[in-house]
Amino acid sequence: MTHRFDPTSLREYDIRGIVGKTLGAEDAYAIGRGFATHVRRAGGTRVVVGRDGRVSSPMLQEALVRGLTESGVDVVRVGIGPTPMVYYAEAVLEVDGGIQITGSHNPADYNGFKMVLQHAPFFGQDIQSIGKMAEEGDWDEGTGEVTDYDIEDMYVDRLFAGYSGGSFRIGWDNGNGAGGRVLEKLVAKLPGEHHLLYTEIDGTFPNHHPDPTEEKNLADLKKLVAEKGLDFGIAFDGDADRIGAIDGEGRVVWGDQLLSILAEPVLRAVPGGTIIADVKASQALYDRIAELGGVPVMWKTGHSLIKVKMKETNSPLAGEMSGHIFFAHDWYGFDDAIYAAVRLIGSVQVLGGSLTDLKSAMPALVNTPEMRFQVDESRKFAVVDEILDRLEEAGADVNRTDGARVNTPDGWWLLRASNTQDVLVARAEAKDQAGLDRLLAQIDSQLAQSGLERGPQAGH
Repeated sequence: MTHRFDPTSLREYDIRGIVGKTLGAEDAYAIGRGFATHVRRAGGTRVVVGRDGRVSSPMLQEALVRGLTESGVDVVRVGIGPTPMVYYAEAVLEVDGGIQITGSHNPADYNGFKMVLQHAPFFGQDIQSIGKMAEEGDWDEGTGEVTDYDIEDMYVDRLFAGYSGGSFRIGWDNGNGAGGRVLEKLVAKLPGEHHLLYTEIDGTFPNHHPDPTEEKNLADLKKLVAEKGLDFGIAFDGDADRIGAIDGEGRVVWGDQLLSILAEPVLRAVPGGTIIADVKASQALYDRIAELGGVPVMWKTGHSLIKVKMKETNSPLAGEMSGHIFFAHDWYGFDDAIYAAVRLIGSVQVLGGSLTDLKSAMPALVNTPEMRFQVDESRKFAVVDEILDRLEEAGADVNRTDGARVNTPDGWWLLRASNTQDVLVARAEAKDQAGLDRLLAQIDSQLAQSGLERGPQAGH
């Protein structure tokens, strides 16, 4: 038996598609067969499976589990919950891999799969190989068993064990995502006063889109914090592996700013530690890490790539602009927004007790949001290379880690190709608006020389 995937569904870091159009039960079954075959050929026998609250998740889980067991792997189902709960189960149970069925922060009609094999991210070529195995029908055969394991309370206890003090008045917005039950159980244990929004797990996302990195999705949380005069607010994406936060004045504390706060107590515990951030992060973050005695490392965007780099550099902490925060210090090295929230509370406590003050003390910089524009898939990487070559020839200060990041006296700008879509992503940051305008002019000039323009914004 063979199977062909929609070519758009096998992504760099996960498998993702629109249910009924580019992703369905047959795909889930083929993913189960292929992943189980990988597990068996790596000497493993058992996999943990969880799912988010989307309407299509039970159907996909049923097909996935059938595929896994028919290739001879035993399945431990942990039920509905956030992606990091599956990562946690994979880290602590006697299993050889894990799969979470989730559409993450995408609209309700999407779904997908995030995978871990033997405590390491399963991505890139691994994911492509699942497509190849399906086309060739290159699958192991067998009969695995299915059991259910309720890990939720154990996970909540482990999250709470990371709590180091501080009693605050906090607003929380779960956005109807898969972290709802875990969040309710956790805040019941935390001291302080907690006000919760949308903890009901609802895959139709009736209140707002579950992506806290887009400021418009934080409107309800801002209102809650303002009305009740709370200390700060925390939000999660649809599968709770990305965090968003606002201070007491309703200002967004962005991913790189959260990382600079979280890094300080970590670097006290691990002097000289390597802290990793992605190429979209502010120069202010890298400067701050160095100032605290840490080693700042700029690395490629993408949770799988960052996890690999962390192991390589023995890094205690890493983060991305998109709100993925990875703790290896007192944790397992995976991105977990609920755990990051627990550590944030402790960090705010140890750094003076006010997130608002910490935000106010940060250098005032003007920057653009992430600008995305459509570009033909065949030109996507080529354009970035052309721009890099031109800039280097002109003697510019260029970093090639992931696309082109260019430093100038005004600040920096970035142009990179998305790994998951046919878009180019740009960002710029300067000390003032005039500087930012000059940086944007440089981006436009480089794009023009490659026959492109920064047109209307492409959606996610």
